[in-house]
Amino acid sequence: MALHHHHHHDPINQGIFSAPHDPATGGDHASIVGPPLQSDEDKVLKSLIYPDDTYTSEGTYWADLPFGKQLAFNAKVDMAEAAKELRSTGYMVKEDALSPVAWYFKNAILPGAGLGLEGYVLFSIGNVTPLFAAVWPSCWGKYTVCTKTWVDAISYLEISGIIVGQIIVGFLGDGIGRRWGLIQDAIVMFIGLLMLVASWGTRGEYPMTATAAMENATGSGKVSTKEDRLHRGRKVTMAFLMQGWGQFFNQSLLIVLLLIFHHGSGNPPYSAVAAQWIFRVSFAIPALGTLWLVYYRYYKMPLASKTLKAVKKKARVTGYDVQSLKLTCKHFGGRLIATAGAWFANDVFFYGNKLFQSQFIAVISPGNKSVMTGWLWNLVNVGVSLCGYYLASFLIDNKFIGRKRLQQLGFLMDIVLFVVPGWHYSYYTTKAHIGAFQTMYFLSSFFNQFGPNSTTFLVAAEVYPTPVRATAHGVSAAAGKLGALTAAVVFTYIDIVEKFHFVPWFGLVGMIVTFIFLPDTTGLDLKEQERRFEYIRAGREHEYHGIAVHPHHLSVWERFRGAGKSYNPELDYKDKVKDIREEWTNRQVEKVASDDLVIFDDEYPPEIHDYFVRTSSVPVVKKKNSPQGSGADSDETSNEKNEKNEEANS
Repeated sequence: MALHHHHHHDPINQGIFSAPHDPATGGDHASIVGPPLQSDEDKVLKSLIYPDDTYTSEGTYWADLPFGKQLAFNAKVDMAEAAKELRSTGYMVKEDALSPVAWYFKNAILPGAGLGLEGYVLFSIGNVTPLFAAVWPSCWGKYTVCTKTWVDAISYLEISGIIVGQIIVGFLGDGIGRRWGLIQDAIVMFIGLLMLVASWGTRGEYPMTATAAMENATGSGKVSTKEDRLHRGRKVTMAFLMQGWGQFFNQSLLIVLLLIFHHGSGNPPYSAVAAQWIFRVSFAIPALGTLWLVYYRYYKMPLASKTLKAVKKKARVTGYDVQSLKLTCKHFGGRLIATAGAWFANDVFFYGNKLFQSQFIAVISPGNKSVMTGWLWNLVNVGVSLCGYYLASFLIDNKFIGRKRLQQLGFLMDIVLFVVPGWHYSYYTTKAHIGAFQTMYFLSSFFNQFGPNSTTFLVAAEVYPTPVRATAHGVSAAAGKLGALTAAVVFTYIDIVEKFHFVPWFGLVGMIVTFIFLPDTTGLDLKEQERRFEYIRAGREHEYHGIAVHPHHLSVWERFRGAGKSYNPELDYKDKVKDIREEWTNRQVEKVASDDLVIFDDEYPPEIHDYFVRTSSVPVVKKKNSPQGSGADSDETSNEKNEKNEEANS
């Protein structure tokens, strides 16, 4: 008897955000080759409950191992997975040299298309501001026509619109579902682009893309996959990093448009006609992309809400799940402090990063008034940021590094990279030392993306239960924009040196809330987190003994409150067997009572199903045309079929 992985050629996740794990795009699940004997039933269940990428052969959870053995076990799993992915990629290249490009487009670019457009639109407003200041100085520079308060209010209103959008869209995503939340978000962004006011739509992408990518990574069935456990963080951050590409393409396009409409030159003076064309064309292009996004999400993503619907159906909830929101606030309130607080602190850093650029340009090119210089340096900075995005995506699932340590490292490095130039500002802004100042600028961008900017996006969806995931993510993201608004307002009242002294304190705040309130969910099976929430919802919190309350996966605050005291692997195994049988029994009862011709049988592998059929008196119906190829060929119950087999054997 051996463990085997079935691969279905027809993907079962069509219409859900795909995300990269390896070149296979079909649904796959673990199974055992050959029918298990009656004496092997315990092994059948253990193959499901103790997957070999998470448990040792003795059934010990990886986080229960001594530190040295943890490193060895996880390194072995990661190396085996990396070798599998390399082999799969090699097979793809052998069959078609361009197939990896097509795969990346389908599994990484499409899931993050909304965030790519969001990044393009959001950062374009800041990118075109220097051009406006050069063309209309009476309004944007000298403030003779427009007051400075009026000009600053543009940034304030933009951020305020983002905050409102993130919160409202988060609630909509949990209320009307992921699919319609994604569709309305694209529609609002399209309308906003037509009006050249796109604040609501752009950042509503945050909660919708994060939850959709997260739930596709986890799946809606009862059994988690190796790809979820080992690559969930990478799947979500690969969608998120499209924001960086959106910013990159926006800046690149503005440079090209300036050359086109300004007679091949990037130098001033700039005409009002050229500025108008650059501005309007740069917004027209994403408007077309957003219109396509509306089409794609409406027609190509019919199953985006599958996981949320399954959870609501089980809880017998329609509309917004208010009870889950109350329970989340009660049991996971500390996590909300972590995700919202860290995001707030991070966005102060993100906004503060702009402090460097104007200063080193003034030293490198004194008297320079060309917007092209700033745009080119910004393009380089975005390229450095993309390196941080990709490295974070590559390492975020490593259990030794993980989400929490990566976030702490990013905050720490950004503190250093602001404190050093802040306390020696006059030294580093001289011509002799401006190179070091410029290096710190690029490093601060790198570590912001390599650390908290990527991790806050991921954990704000990962640490919450499905019914309120979009809401919690939207609130956390809105808190982040509140941090950006705080920086925007405060920076108007303090000088450049004081700004460098102001920003690092928020890195310290970010480190503190991360250390105390953020759990490390790296390597945690999210099916277990959902299972724990089911116990909480049923008022049986202390009866849950699984890995979701393992001390490794709880925050310092949660451990202090005693959440990890109920962890007990032996009791949890018995509870899991009981829970699996109960889930399976309820499913069979539902099938027998169903008039549907097609039943999705994606919850459990065939061996588990067959085991429960043999050991249960519940009538089981195998419907025709099972979409998962379950082998069903008649409408008779499995019990009836077993009786016929016994008669034939006798």
